[in-house]
Amino acid sequence: MINLISNTITRVSSLLKGLQVKRFLAVVMLGVLLLTTNTYVTPGDNKALGKEVRDRAHLNDTQRPRTVGEWQKEAEEVKGNPVERIKRIGEDSAEAFRDFGSGYVEGAKKIGEQAKNSAVDAGKEAAKQVRR
Repeated sequence: MINLISNTITRVSSLLKGLQVKRFLAVVMLGVLLLTTNTYVTPGDNKALGKEVRDRAHLNDTQRPRTVGEWQKEAEEVKGNPVERIKRIGEDSAEAFRDFGSGYVEGAKKIGEQAKNSAVDAGKEAAKQVRR
């Protein structure tokens, strides 16, 4: 019985030490992130930033809600009708996944084009070096 209690205390103390190390590393990483970012926000920028975020939220031609206010309005419209609410959530989620997937396709195309251009530039540079 004493051995069981001793083993339990040992395991709990090692777990707490592990959590402290993880917490310390998280704080260090956060500090590095904050110190290395080069963004400064001034009080006057907040209104312009809010307007820009609202404008960008509606860039895509989509029917699903984009802001918290729109989500709340939609929830109020179907209040008391859980079937309709679940249906709308499913439709909104499907549309969001389509948009998300198309973003990956567009990103992959851009990266492929950049890689192709970099390879062509590297080939030209290598050809110049060989000619010398």
